[in-house]
Amino acid sequence: MIKSNRKVYNDNFTEEKYKALLNEINSEFDYKVRFKIAETPVFIPKALRNKLVDACSEIIDVINQPNFSELTQNAFFDSDTIVPNEVGPPKFIQLDFGICKNDQGELVPKLIELQGFPSLYFFQELLGRMYRKHFGDAIPENYSQHLNGMSTEEYIDLLRTEIVGDTDPKQVILLEVEPDEQATAIDFYATEAILGIKILCITDLIKKGKQLFYKDDKGNEIKILKIYNRIIFDELHQRKDLDGQFRFQDEVDVEWIGHPNWFFRISKYTMPFLKGDYVPKSYHLDKLKTIPEDLENYVLKPLFSFAGSGVYINVTPNIIESIADKSNYLLQEKVAYAPIIETMDVPAKCEVRMMMVHNSKTNKIEIASNLIRLSKGEMVGVKYNKDKTWVGGSTGFFEG
Repeated sequence: MIKSNRKVYNDNFTEEKYKALLNEINSEFDYKVRFKIAETPVFIPKALRNKLVDACSEIIDVINQPNFSELTQNAFFDSDTIVPNEVGPPKFIQLDFGICKNDQGELVPKLIELQGFPSLYFFQELLGRMYRKHFGDAIPENYSQHLNGMSTEEYIDLLRTEIVGDTDPKQVILLEVEPDEQATAIDFYATEAILGIKILCITDLIKKGKQLFYKDDKGNEIKILKIYNRIIFDELHQRKDLDGQFRFQDEVDVEWIGHPNWFFRISKYTMPFLKGDYVPKSYHLDKLKTIPEDLENYVLKPLFSFAGSGVYINVTPNIIESIADKSNYLLQEKVAYAPIIETMDVPAKCEVRMMMVHNSKTNKIEIASNLIRLSKGEMVGVKYNKDKTWVGGSTGFFEG
């Protein structure tokens, strides 16, 4: 996005450097990453950075409202998805913004989705480090993945404090469904390496009354005190084959980092409660009084879906009428991503995820890092970008 930086990077790019970056990432944990890593990071100018910060602040103000739990009481898939002993504030929030251009040609962020759930906090640190190592001459030293002068060391310390704290790392677990089979497994391995916590499948948990345990490598039972939850509930509901002792609805004596209910409360369901220049118009379909006349400018999304399934890009009144369970859908104004990242062929579009963490010391939800996805297809997903280059997962370096 910053032309001078982009020119330097593109002029110095070689396939050999890129392959070396991929090889080092894949050898870090002897694991080949299952998603496309983009050939380039993104250079985020100060003006756009400031807009992203303002957008995050406006959205967090809504989430911090005293009545937010009341507003989102119907956000859950069903009553069986509500986890006992909810606590707040949310520990992790992800805000996904498509980068667009306004009528004056200025770059502006538009909210696409939001999640009250962890993201690839530790892989992003690894990825940024690898971009610097292999393309360091093209990345200014005073540019950072973080904001407000936060160093990488301070970033890791913040995550360690919020996830592990004073607890013995052996008694803190990262919980997933078959973690080694997940596309994001590289982040789990990076988390384990830095924090020293155990990666477990939900079927590995041993339940004794209200206490949870797991067996270590020597067969000893270790009591679990904290759960860093990485299970996507959409996937969990699809996995009827899982057989274990623990269910999320069980009353257990553990501390959730963060509590699973925020997965639903901060989600697509929240979009209609948000207003402002950085948020597209959004409506719960069952509460829609009149169909917008410019329906071609809207997309229809199921509230509860996995990996973007069930989305209608070309919406018609007949499609809306055919939806039986309208309470499960969101009608959202389309966001026109701008092709702004110059590559070796056509420019790529850009989506920026602002990765936020609740800092228990300041009692504030703070921007900690970012994740970027580059696309040349109709949508950001993998299936829309097959056989394309300079697309995929990346990170942004904010202008110093």
